[in-house]
Amino acid sequence: MTRIGAWDRIALALAVIGAINWGLIGFFKFDLVAALFAGQLSVVSRIIFAVIGIAGLWAMTLLFRNTEEI
Repeated sequence: MTRIGAWDRIALALAVIGAINWGLIGFFKFDLVAALFAGQLSVVSRIIFAVIGIAGLWAMTLLFRNTEEI
């Protein structure tokens, strides 16, 4: 079993937050990040969206890692 590092946990948590936000947008047309941080075009919202996007890319690498410990 492979140990999951701190960065992996952070990336997964942010990816889950992003998935929940996308679910809210899809089901209810409600963007939680935009609602909390003054709209989709505010600098803070854009930074949060970018960080969550990077976290999603990082989390994707978990799919391709070797899971065997030697």
